Amino acid sequence: MSHSYAYLSQGQLHLKLGDDPVRPIDSKFGESVRERAAQIHNRNSWKTQGTGAKFMSGGVLWGRPPGDPADIRVDITGISSGCKPGELFYSLSTDDIGGVFLLRDRATDELRLLHTADFRVRRLAAGSAQDSLACVVQRKGGQSCISVMRSDGTDMRDVTQGDTIDDSPHWVPGSARELVFQSSAIGRNRAGFAVTQAPFSIHKLDLEAGSVTTLAQDPKFDLLTPQLANDGTLYYIRRPYRDPNQPPSPWRAALDLILLPFRLLFAIFQFLNFFTVRYTGNTLTTTGNARQKHADLRKMMVWGNMLDADKAADRADDGSPTLVPKSWELIRRQGSTEEVIAKGVLCYDLYSDGSVLYSNGSGIYRVDQKGSVERVAKDALIEQVVAVEE
Repeated sequence: MSHSYAYLSQGQLHLKLGDDPVRPIDSKFGESVRERAAQIHNRNSWKTQGTGAKFMSGGVLWGRPPGDPADIRVDITGISSGCKPGELFYSLSTDDIGGVFLLRDRATDELRLLHTADFRVRRLAAGSAQDSLACVVQRKGGQSCISVMRSDGTDMRDVTQGDTIDDSPHWVPGSARELVFQSSAIGRNRAGFAVTQAPFSIHKLDLEAGSVTTLAQDPKFDLLTPQLANDGTLYYIRRPYRDPNQPPSPWRAALDLILLPFRLLFAIFQFLNFFTVRYTGNTLTTTGNARQKHADLRKMMVWGNMLDADKAADRADDGSPTLVPKSWELIRRQGSTEEVIAKGVLCYDLYSDGSVLYSNGSGIYRVDQKGSVERVAKDALIEQVVAVEE
């Protein structure tokens, strides 16, 4: 039996349906954003024609045309299976606007559900056979919370608040009012500055009662991306917790001292670069296109950690590099019994038949009900996988 799935790699959505090959899915809305920018750019191109005009406008100084439409960032920030079989939700972010969209008819029909310049949406989660969509909303100023809306993008409301980092919501199977999510408390000093962060723990939220129940926590580990299976089994990724207040080793302290002058020079450069961008719209260095700038092929931010592909030390059993260490484990928990499903797991999802789809960042694997592992795809910097039910 061929299983369908979707995955997110370097801001690009890819879809595998049945026996069809994997194909990239381009956002029609994202393409329209770039097309409108290109039209505006072409209408104003006369202002930069001629050697003098190009010099004055910065074409020579900055090494690229000003307002180049190729520099517009269009990133898909989250994907989820739909409320109905064959549907797929995705969230998108650009420099000026963000939105939520629905793909239907084998991803050939795109419907815009929500677009706004006030906040950005990521980490979508739809409720199967229900009319609800959960997500993480990132507002201006860096504040974020978990929100829910109807599947048509209306009636959005925040359901978490407080001095915590709440992330990765997922609906409890068969329930339209219960969510599981990961949460970490923020510790602040007397001046109000954040100085520490507790390990991520797993909670269940009852939207009607407004109550929160802790399902799992461990002072030595972060427990991430929780999901409940149809039989109530709890799945999550477990990684070692790093205390931000833990004193560095003597070797690390000596290295920091050696690097101090270089870090000061870098800080001064970034300070000057900020004002250059603020008043000219250009950086002090010649830059590539938006995909090079915003989807670095060597680094990726996942769950608050900057992952460096060049420093991936571990490898999977099939020899492929893992972008996270083997200490990142996929756990299946029934009652008080824990079972390690796989090691070096960056993201995962569940099929309704009990099989598991997961990725180590460079490959996608499926674990069947008997525990047999099969690699189903390879790609670079895979940051999210979704099991698609047709």
